[in-house]
Amino acid sequence: MHYIRPVWLTHSGEKKDFEVYSCHVSPDGSRLVTAAGDGYVRVWSTEAVFRAAEPSFDGPKQLASMSYHSGTIHTVRFSGNGRYLASGADDKIVCVYTLDPHPPSHNATFGTDEPPPVETWKIHRRLIGHDNDVQDLGWSFDSSILVSVGLDSKVVVWSGYTFEKLKTISSHQSLVKGITFDPANKYFATASDDRTVKLWRFTPPGPNSTAYDQISNFVLEKNITTPFISSPLTTYFRRCSWSPDGNHIAAANAVNGPVSSVAIINRGTWDGDIHLIGHEGPVEVCAFSPRLFSKLRPTDQPPEPRGQVNSDLVTVIACAGQDKSLTVWITSNPRPLVITQDLALKSLSDLAWTPDGTNLFVTSLDGSILCVSFDAGELGYEVSQEETDKALEKYGSGRRGAGIIEGTDGLLLEEKSREDELRGAEGRMGALMGDAPSSQIATLNGNDTPTPQPAMAPNGTMPSGDIRNVAPNGDAPANGANGQTSTPQVPEDPNKDKLERLKSRVTITKDGKKRIAPLLLSASGGHESSLPRAQLMSASKNAQGLKGDAPQTILDVSRPFDGLPKGGLASLLLGNKRKLAKIDGAEDSQVEKRIASMSRDGVVPILANSTEGLVPARPGTDVAGQQPTPDFIRPAVVNPSLTVSQVRLAVPKLRRHIVQTYGGLSGVPVPGTDVEGSADSHQSNARQTQHDIMIEARNPSQLPATGKASDQEPCRLTVSRKGQPLWQDFLPRSTLLLTGNKMFWAAACEDGSVHAWTPAGRRLVNAMVLESQPVILECKDKWLLCVTSVGMCYVWDMKTLNSPHPPVSLAPVLDVAVHSLQDHVTAGPAVTSAHINSEGRIVVSLSNGDGFAYSPSMYVWQRLTELWWAVGSQYWNTTDSSIGDLKSSSGRGNATTVSAGIVPSLERGTTTETMVRGKAFLLQRLVKQLLSREGYEGFESSVSVAHLENRMAAAMMLGSKDEFQVYLYMYAKRLGAEGHKAKVEELLRGLLGGINEEDEEAETTKGAPTSTNAEDRSWDNTSDLLCGWSRKELLKGVILILGKNRDLQRITVPYANVLGVTAEPEREGDAMVT
Repeated sequence: MHYIRPVWLTHSGEKKDFEVYSCHVSPDGSRLVTAAGDGYVRVWSTEAVFRAAEPSFDGPKQLASMSYHSGTIHTVRFSGNGRYLASGADDKIVCVYTLDPHPPSHNATFGTDEPPPVETWKIHRRLIGHDNDVQDLGWSFDSSILVSVGLDSKVVVWSGYTFEKLKTISSHQSLVKGITFDPANKYFATASDDRTVKLWRFTPPGPNSTAYDQISNFVLEKNITTPFISSPLTTYFRRCSWSPDGNHIAAANAVNGPVSSVAIINRGTWDGDIHLIGHEGPVEVCAFSPRLFSKLRPTDQPPEPRGQVNSDLVTVIACAGQDKSLTVWITSNPRPLVITQDLALKSLSDLAWTPDGTNLFVTSLDGSILCVSFDAGELGYEVSQEETDKALEKYGSGRRGAGIIEGTDGLLLEEKSREDELRGAEGRMGALMGDAPSSQIATLNGNDTPTPQPAMAPNGTMPSGDIRNVAPNGDAPANGANGQTSTPQVPEDPNKDKLERLKSRVTITKDGKKRIAPLLLSASGGHESSLPRAQLMSASKNAQGLKGDAPQTILDVSRPFDGLPKGGLASLLLGNKRKLAKIDGAEDSQVEKRIASMSRDGVVPILANSTEGLVPARPGTDVAGQQPTPDFIRPAVVNPSLTVSQVRLAVPKLRRHIVQTYGGLSGVPVPGTDVEGSADSHQSNARQTQHDIMIEARNPSQLPATGKASDQEPCRLTVSRKGQPLWQDFLPRSTLLLTGNKMFWAAACEDGSVHAWTPAGRRLVNAMVLESQPVILECKDKWLLCVTSVGMCYVWDMKTLNSPHPPVSLAPVLDVAVHSLQDHVTAGPAVTSAHINSEGRIVVSLSNGDGFAYSPSMYVWQRLTELWWAVGSQYWNTTDSSIGDLKSSSGRGNATTVSAGIVPSLERGTTTETMVRGKAFLLQRLVKQLLSREGYEGFESSVSVAHLENRMAAAMMLGSKDEFQVYLYMYAKRLGAEGHKAKVEELLRGLLGGINEEDEEAETTKGAPTSTNAEDRSWDNTSDLLCGWSRKELLKGVILILGKNRDLQRITVPYANVLGVTAEPEREGDAMVT
């Protein structure tokens, strides 16, 4: 063994050598890279180092130097394939370099002492993801991922192919200072100042993997704390290392009682019962030799049986730290093989072995870089790389289970899956650049001529103003007698001029120069990006209903709702500072002088708070003459049953004049009540005549002609079209609520009775008497919903004059079970809306953000949405491409907006309620604390999968056919990313159902896909339909989504063969190359 310390091997400065923090050797052993405090990454020739003592050597010494960081560089690492070089510094940036095959185009840099470069290393990527210094880097052995750790307590995983950030892990509670990878490519370990070494299990991602695909990857396997309970926090690094056979991890800065040591952690049990003791100070870096050694010469060893590993193999480990000493250990000797003290003047910072395991490079904070070279046989005799690979095979190295294509069917299925994904989804880069989604281009008359589509209303229907220009079948109107179609004009972008001005905006820099201000690409796009977001959104509405399915603002859940300024609504209207209004002719604006000018005999006048400030109060004038009648006459007569009921809902005021238009209040459709969200021709015609037909009720507002209060005048009901009365009727009691559609009209009176008429004015049924006053009256198609003040919900089928279920109480959804435990009446959540869908399902939303629906088949309320999903699920964001931009292909001629259904509407209501009330911050703070605990590593993933399952169950119960299909495909994609084989097999088995069974009863129930039959609302039904869809169609879609996941192809390929997905039509000249 001998030491090599060339004089030129240093990061020299004007007065002293800079501290060298890291070094590494390339996989081919020809290059040494070092990083130091001068901000340079220098690449050296290892041959020049080994031959430094030869005067005849005239080869290049420094091959290249890069200075792309703005601070001290702490770590530098070559990738396993030798293609990339990565460095991390205290400027919070990770730089990735690649070698340019062309020779350098310049000589030495002018004005410096740098030698001319021999190689050109160009910057390939600058990775930004840390909030503090980057302390260490690590490449996986197959170079599929790069992991960086830093002083921000984060572990950031980058793709080794695209260098996209795949995941950020924030489980450590203090500075992270070390990272090492398992040579079997199954785990990596991180060491932190929180006195733990955390072990992470991962599956190597593919070249096209995204952050969405790696949600469930990189899972915490073990948290090791025992050897580090009292370890010091004074070390600059905690660089650990993994043995080449995968059996052990050497963890630096461990303690064994009061003595500093290196903990050897055993694989499998992950315990650290072995310690390397001998260093007087904390150990900062450990490095296993990349090769295994044998005690005997290869020629003297007897041949091992095939498949068995040589039991005489030993590993070599080097340790260094703050005591400025270097030790080298081998597993066959309980004492160190080499002990070198005072190797440098300051702490040793990094160690790097050459690939052959015979040379060790050492760096120190005193600026020195030296090489320890071992002679043949000193450490043992190197074994071949095949022996090392054989030792790793028992841990699954080199194989990835079902990741290998096992047949032509799997390859065809993967190709079909990728073709379907590329054909049906928009490119991620197109979304990032703000391109229009593909759904904006339509096909005209079967040709490929693109024509602009008319704008869609928020609920997926045509706007009422465009109905005149669309034929009932959805085609463009014929132009003249020849029937030629006319292409509608593309509306001009109202922001076009604004964007042009922004592009040519001139700004003046600090030095007085004029520059064109850059315009962000995302700001110039006319469409919102469909990339996933993690923030909670707040849905905004305007006076004309929902402006769009995508929320308009992004609110920070770390504080309560910030839509109003400090001081609330009053400060928004009047301002926070009360100041005197300006007096005409007064030049002095001081408050004291103006108050004194208005005072008389030292008395301060009474001031009134107005929108213009504080002004002198004006005496009010006496009211004379007849006063206008208010909108309401009086409170309705409250039924005595309210005093003993568990639920008490507010009774509406008795208004003098009530007007209800055809199909909805003030011509605005009720959001969320249309299950399908489609725009059929009869619905479009109905909306066109909303403002034409209306019903009005005039309640008596004065004393009757007899003068007695008991002789109440009747209520007059009138139905008119464009001002012309169609029919009229009278009711003996005052009317509270009105509703109606094309099938019937209904009115609810203050005595608890409900009346119904046909469109022509014929009484449908006798007055239906309820136990208390109605507070909500809604209709949808043939269904009528009435909610009374004691919380009873009645649903009637006005076509057959029956009810699908007995009256149901709102008590379960109003937390009566919790509030009834108290001695007195307490306020519970309020009912913000109650609607009924086209199948007679009651849908209720509350002020606490929860949404419920009543299942008549199970006679129970089901919670469809709540705040829990909002803070725990990754699918809550309604602007996600999977919800906001996806169109359902229901085969009806028009694509329907899925986000206009009941479930997305309830979720938007949950977001709005929780944002306004500030509840999201409290629950999200709890969730963040749970994520850092042991045992909650898969919390976010489990909640996200459960949220999708909750959505599917809600869509199936409500009969929301289009929503069910979209949520099913989202669920299948997530299961593929998670790799849940059991759930995938169960899902496919449930979708398969009785496709191949000859069932006469199922044959008779076949027909057009509808969601009106309750028989297809369960996974185990015997029909060929599931929530209105053909099981075969749903199964085929799920198979195409899961086809690209090779780990699941053993499950999906048999189903693909049954459906004929992998069947390729034979074409002439085609042949598979093997």
